[in-house]
Amino acid sequence: MAKWGEGDPRWIVEERPDATNVNNWHWTEKNATHWSKDKLKSLFIDFKISEADCQCTVYELEKIDGEATANNRKGKLIFFYDWSLELKWRGTLKNDETTLTEGKITIPNLSEENDVDEIDIQVTINESNEISEKIKLFMYNIGRDRLRKQVAAYVKSLKEDFAKGLILPKKDDPNAATQTAIKNEKNVSNITSGFNKKISMNPIEQPKKQPDTKSVGCKLDVKTLNFAEKFQCTAKELYEALTRVDMVTAFTRGHVKLDLYKGGEFVLFGGNISGKFDEIVPNKKITQTWRYKQWPTGHYSNVVMEFEQMDDHTVLKLTQTLVPSSEAEQTTQNWNRYYFESIRQAFGFGSFLY
Repeated sequence: MAKWGEGDPRWIVEERPDATNVNNWHWTEKNATHWSKDKLKSLFIDFKISEADCQCTVYELEKIDGEATANNRKGKLIFFYDWSLELKWRGTLKNDETTLTEGKITIPNLSEENDVDEIDIQVTINESNEISEKIKLFMYNIGRDRLRKQVAAYVKSLKEDFAKGLILPKKDDPNAATQTAIKNEKNVSNITSGFNKKISMNPIEQPKKQPDTKSVGCKLDVKTLNFAEKFQCTAKELYEALTRVDMVTAFTRGHVKLDLYKGGEFVLFGGNISGKFDEIVPNKKITQTWRYKQWPTGHYSNVVMEFEQMDDHTVLKLTQTLVPSSEAEQTTQNWNRYYFESIRQAFGFGSFLY
C-alpha cells in the first residue's frame, strides 16, 4: 500500500465497464437468498428416490426459512448460508402402488457451519403401519443419502454459478473473471471448509475447587494485557472487520449477535465471549465491557481498541484490563489465534515480520 495521495492503483477506479472495486480489492457482498430459494425448490420438488421395491418422491417444499450471501475480498470468495427446510414426500412399494405412504422430511441445519455429511435429515410418516414403516426405513437408509447429494449440489452451485459475478474483470480483460473463477475454485472450497469448523475459545483450566467465594465479592488477582498488531489495510477496513456482522461472522466462523451502539450487546464464539459497547468512534476507537464465559461469575474486563492509520498499514492498539491473572496467558493466546490471525486469514490483511 502506498502513502495516501501517491496513487496506488488498487485504490483508483480505472476506465472499465463496472468502474468499481479495481482488481477485486475491496469487500463486496451479494445477496443469494432469493436465488437460493429458487435453486433449492428446483433441486427438491419432484425429486425421485427409487431403488429395489420402493419408489418415493418429494412433491412439496412446505417451508424454507433462512438466508444466504456470497462475499468477495481480494479475490477470495466466502459464503454464508443458514436454512431450515420442511419437505413433503410420498412413496409406494413397486408391487403394491395402491398403498400410498406420505410423510415429512425436515432439514433444520443446512448451513456452512456443517459439512454435508453432518447435516441432520429427519424422516417422519403421517400414519404408521407395516407398509409405511418399511417405506420410512427405505427413506431413512437410502433417501437421506440421496437428499444429501441434492444439498451438495446446492452448495456447489452457490460457489461456482451464483458467485461468478463477484470476481470482476480487470481493465481491458473481459475474460479475466472466468479465468479467476476457474483458478480459485479450489481456494473457494478451502475457505468455506475452514469456516465450517465448529470452533470455540479454548476452555481454561479452573483452579482446584475451593469454597464458593466468587458470589460474595472476594478480591480477584487481575492483570492488564497490551497488544499492538499491524494489519495491511486501512483503519476503516479494520474497523469494519470488527463491527460489521457479516465480516465478524467471517472471522469468528459462527453465529454473531452484535448491536453496534453505545450500550449495545455482542455475543461471539457460541456464547463464549460476550459484553457490551461502551464507546464507539468510527475508524478510531472502540471501548467494550468484555468477558469470557469461563471467568468467575459476573466478572468483566475492559477492552479498549484504538486504530492508528499509518502510511502503508494500520496498527490496532488493544488494552485489556481486569483480566483474571490465572487466565491471562490463555486469554492472550485466544486474542492472537481467534481474533488477530483469523482476521488476517479471512480478509487478506497480511502479516508483518517484526
